[in-house]
Amino acid sequence: MTCLAAGATALALPGRGQALTTAEASNLINRLVTDINAVINSGKRESAMYQEFERIFGTYADVPLIAQMALGPDWRVASTPQRRAFAGAFQSYISRKYGQRFREFIGGEIRVTGTQPLKSFYEVISVADLRGEAPFEVRWHVRDSRGQPKMFNLFIEGVNMLATERTEVRAMLDRQGGNLDALIAELRRAG
Repeated sequence: MTCLAAGATALALPGRGQALTTAEASNLINRLVTDINAVINSGKRESAMYQEFERIFGTYADVPLIAQMALGPDWRVASTPQRRAFAGAFQSYISRKYGQRFREFIGGEIRVTGTQPLKSFYEVISVADLRGEAPFEVRWHVRDSRGQPKMFNLFIEGVNMLATERTEVRAMLDRQGGNLDALIAELRRAG
């Protein structure tokens, strides 16, 4: 990832993180990838895997922050119940969408290879080793969230989750004529 892209991500974060250490960021992602590896190699049905991915996302990710950043300026005008509903629908949507991507990793493994500080957060670098494919990088951004390390972005083969989801959510909202409740309903079905 370029320094420019990392800086833009850091600038988009509300507030600065607390004192987070390299070890805490690395440990969070090690636990996260251990859980992902267990699910992708569990042999569970697709629907059960998506439920597990949703649990993992809720455990390790700063879902409210990711939802807020994905919705963009419309977050400020949303009511508190709409924000909660959007965050919940978004969590399910992301879990299904990225769960489908992680299902491609069956028989493979993700392993952490390094961690580096970037502005007010850390980037944890991992490699996905898949059967029959060349290894590729998955980069995770981790920040302090209310005293706990939480993942708030990831890059799979250089594709930025937050930037992608911001574009997708904006397109969905446009299709719904700016109606946030209709967007929430669409997110519950999509993925």
